Amino acid sequence: MVETAGILCPETKDKFEKISLSRRTVTRHVELIDEDITSILNKKAKSFTFYSLALDESNDVKDTAQLLIFIRGINETFEITEEFLTMESLKGQTRGEDLFGRVSAAIGNMKLPWSKLVNVTTDGSPNLTGKNVGLLRRIQNKVKDENPDQDVIFLHCIIHQESLCKLVLQLNHVVNPVVKLVNFIRARGLQHRQFIAFLEETDADHQDLLYHSRVRWLSLGKVFQRVWELKEEIGVFLERQGKTDEFPELSNKSWMCDFAFATDVFSHLNELNVKLQRKEQFVHDMHTNVKAFKSKLALFSRQILNKSFTHFPTLATLKEAGAKLELIDLQSDPALKEKFSSLKLNDFYASLNDAAFPNLRRKAQMMLALFGSTFVCEQTFSVMNINKASHRSKLTDLHLRSILRIATTKLTPDFDALAKKGDQQHCSH
Repeated sequence: MVETAGILCPETKDKFEKISLSRRTVTRHVELIDEDITSILNKKAKSFTFYSLALDESNDVKDTAQLLIFIRGINETFEITEEFLTMESLKGQTRGEDLFGRVSAAIGNMKLPWSKLVNVTTDGSPNLTGKNVGLLRRIQNKVKDENPDQDVIFLHCIIHQESLCKLVLQLNHVVNPVVKLVNFIRARGLQHRQFIAFLEETDADHQDLLYHSRVRWLSLGKVFQRVWELKEEIGVFLERQGKTDEFPELSNKSWMCDFAFATDVFSHLNELNVKLQRKEQFVHDMHTNVKAFKSKLALFSRQILNKSFTHFPTLATLKEAGAKLELIDLQSDPALKEKFSSLKLNDFYASLNDAAFPNLRRKAQMMLALFGSTFVCEQTFSVMNINKASHRSKLTDLHLRSILRIATTKLTPDFDALAKKGDQQHCSH
């Protein structure tokens, strides 16, 4: 940085030379930023009319169970805040009561009432979803104690469900030969190098094949797509190696048709999966994506039966929500209908008159606060594994929590105030 400053802005080079990058200084700065972000989140939480939680648990490099909790809240003006709430380290057992104790403490630290909790989304593991002693059961009982009329909506991550649906497809007769083919080429060093050189000689569209990994949601679709696009080059390469007998499927027209079908299906599933893997998504939008995908499959089936591959789009209709009288008034107002089609969902409901549509606004706030998936948790686990890797395994849980908050937040700390505070707390290194 100093060398670069000397070239680009030599007049400020001395400022770069004064920057302290010692371990203690960096640690203190991270702690201060974490505290400031937490303070901003606490202030925003006071205005939440409803909030929901996304929970997921995984082990770090030291085999410590880490429970990630994200919060999504909405206020009266329909401003949505989706932030990392906390990371709780579980040194011993991870039973429902253990998880509930940590979640309860996190809610208590935020001073949020349980009666405003409308949704908890998890990955569906037994210690979270057990109907008698699981975390969700205990949360439901806690909410009922504060407000007997309040029902918490418990959701199983829609991305996990979509991924599990792949297992229903009976395509092992296609998957196994493709995985075997990829491993045959990539698992042997000399053979792999020869294959890469062959692709360069033939000016192929791709430079290599991809490995299949079960833990990666998009892996199988990408592997199939790559093998399909390189099928001719693979055939010639196997012929040169004298290995065509080991993969008779490549010369079987029936199997190749199944392979083409599987490639298309996995490609469409990946497209849906990517649409679902985004932050700050509304459950309404995620449901719409899944419903549209199902409609496309039904349409495709009809087209095959009728041998017709053309169709006309249909207008989407408003669905019933909230009080019936308010909904009737809403649907009978042409101006509001036009506004509904031109504004984002949260902006539309925020524009409704509170006196005329109190029940609809309240219902909309509850629905917009829902988590549809645990994607934010899964993404943060990746950040956790990058930061607490084998060469940084002694990173403390408190500092790891601070790093994750800073890495995932959309809130902006008051850096000017933090700089002054840091100068006041400056100590020798």
